[in-house]
Amino acid sequence: MTARELHPAGQGAVGASGLPATGRGRQRLHPAWIVAGVAFIALLGAAGFRAAPSVLIVPMQDEYGWSRSLLSLAVGVNLLLYGLMAPFAAALMDRFGVRAVTSTALVLVALGSGLTVFVTAGWQLVLCWGVLVGLGTGSMALVFAATIANRWFVRRRGLVMGVLTAASATGQLIFLPMLAWLADNSGWRAASLLVSVAALAVVPLVLCFLRNDPADVGVLPYGAQEPDLAMVGTRDGSGPADPVQTGLTQPDAATTASPGHSARGDDGDIGDSTAVAPGAASRTIQALFQAAHTRTFWALVGGFAICGATTNGLIGTHFVPAAHDYGMPTTTAAGLLAVVGIFDIVGTVASGALTDRVNPRILLAVYYALRGVGLLMLPALLSDAVHPSILAFVIVYGLDWVATVPPTAALCREAFGDNGTIVFGWVFAAHQFGAALASLGAGVIRDATSDYTLAWFGAAGLCAVAALMSLGIRKIPRLPVPLA
Repeated sequence: MTARELHPAGQGAVGASGLPATGRGRQRLHPAWIVAGVAFIALLGAAGFRAAPSVLIVPMQDEYGWSRSLLSLAVGVNLLLYGLMAPFAAALMDRFGVRAVTSTALVLVALGSGLTVFVTAGWQLVLCWGVLVGLGTGSMALVFAATIANRWFVRRRGLVMGVLTAASATGQLIFLPMLAWLADNSGWRAASLLVSVAALAVVPLVLCFLRNDPADVGVLPYGAQEPDLAMVGTRDGSGPADPVQTGLTQPDAATTASPGHSARGDDGDIGDSTAVAPGAASRTIQALFQAAHTRTFWALVGGFAICGATTNGLIGTHFVPAAHDYGMPTTTAAGLLAVVGIFDIVGTVASGALTDRVNPRILLAVYYALRGVGLLMLPALLSDAVHPSILAFVIVYGLDWVATVPPTAALCREAFGDNGTIVFGWVFAAHQFGAALASLGAGVIRDATSDYTLAWFGAAGLCAVAALMSLGIRKIPRLPVPLA
């Protein structure tokens, strides 16, 4: 695709942001920022359910007499499908468009959460909480954020990934206290309906303003300056980069190369750019098989599975019920978890900026080590009231919550080129697999021992393993794209 195709005659030269200059050298707001803003709101709308189980477990247990294990199973199915959908969602967004997949996902979240108010049996809860909402949230999740960041941004990509990742934390911050208050004062059904309405409210915004690709609005990705996308520089601005560095997906990158040119193939090697892209499902499976032959992939999978186990699966699901076991009111415990959300925003955005400057392997090792220390201390910090020590825990844990995402996404992009986003989807599936196991496992431990102490200590040990695995990820040399 040439500069003339992206910028019709008369619009002027391409500026530093990837937009044509207008007037006296001024540039209008790049559409990438509008798309990123809508993506943030969409992730925010879907984040309500991420906050819901932790405050609904206790009231549903009181009403139906269901065990903590059964309720944890429903959450575990949700987390598992949330992860398993991620790699397919990346390919589906390439096939059907980001807008179509995102709006459908939001409708599924609204449907599953809304139908929850009618459940009378455990299997119905698993169907609504687990299957419907799991499929919906999984079709967006972090792969959605990675897709937006990779397609629309060359400059500020790490920062944008951090900001979009923080949308879930922002949703937690907004929804958790509200859901806890509703559950206490109006019943858990009102809280579930709020999540449904919030997800539906975002759909019109997505349909109106979310665009699939920079070419749809006639611009280059933000920060792309050269008319020939094959000439776009690497992150530090030196030398040619592969198509994934331009922020375009594989089909777009392939179409920019002329016959005889090469582009990075699915396995990170130089391949034929004229090859026809496979279907969404086959491309997703192919990317998995190719990535599975590398140690880097399994190191990322193992570390991110532990990340999921120690965030969504353990703290995200069981912190409020665990604090309630110590006599802390549900609304107070939910408020503490909301504080995690506040500092998650800070930590994730900062991590995105750091990922553009610091070796992501070192960042991951530090994040996991800090998380493990916090989990070791948690059993001694929980009580029936809020003390400075528990505040310190939630602040540090919040800064570390999903700060792992930007460096993990960067390593996937570095190692797997054009298929980096899809491989990140599989890595994220492992994240949710770990979360599902931790959610169920912690519930079983609670039913068997009447507390969560063994769960906290076991998770701390896993964090030490994840830190070592992250340091062991080898650096893969980048392969240049031959130029004509």
